[in-house]
Amino acid sequence: MLLYGSMASLKNKSLQGVLFDWDGTLIDSYSADSSAYLAMFREMGIPWGLEELAQHYSPNWYRVYRAAKLPRARWDDADRAWRAQYAKHSPRLISGARQVLERLGRAHHLGLVTSGDRDRVVRQLREFRLTRMFGARVCSGDTAEKKPHPAPLRLALRQLSLAPAACVYIGDSPEDVEMANRAGVRAIAVLGPFPTEKRLRAAHPDFLLASIRELPETLKRLRG
Repeated sequence: MLLYGSMASLKNKSLQGVLFDWDGTLIDSYSADSSAYLAMFREMGIPWGLEELAQHYSPNWYRVYRAAKLPRARWDDADRAWRAQYAKHSPRLISGARQVLERLGRAHHLGLVTSGDRDRVVRQLREFRLTRMFGARVCSGDTAEKKPHPAPLRLALRQLSLAPAACVYIGDSPEDVEMANRAGVRAIAVLGPFPTEKRLRAAHPDFLLASIRELPETLKRLRG
């Protein structure tokens, strides 16, 4: 079911590129991510639980560190603790994600723009046999700036040789919507497993979907 959508269309522009977030949009990594955070919080002596994480969650984990008042000198230790805990889990693809990617990949250039570490994301892409699906793959560290700065998305557009007006970006967080808006790319949000729904609605994406399965029909509507 389409929950929210702007009636604006691409007007006479062709839709050439469809770019995606990874965690929460294409893979269900919330259990792994939240478990890793909670374990890291305990190790760092931070008295946070799921409620505090949900309130301050961001794909830019340094925002979480700042909200938790974790000293900058301990960020590297927190990163190592998080990665060690995350490695104990095996996230799965969001239901319907593979079918949507295969369908859209027949008519559009696909790209990936994620805050995830390159080593981890590349390994997961290989495990899910999705590496060749994406003509651009931008991960954390590929640009100096992180979401919601537009630099990661702009880098992917350059890799695909596509104009912003000919592309859409699909993500599950308000930072995804802001990044797309700042890059001049149409933003489509999808409700995923992460606790971002309230802030995602407030970000006013062009469309807000209940499931990634709705994306192909939504793109038809966007083309008007």
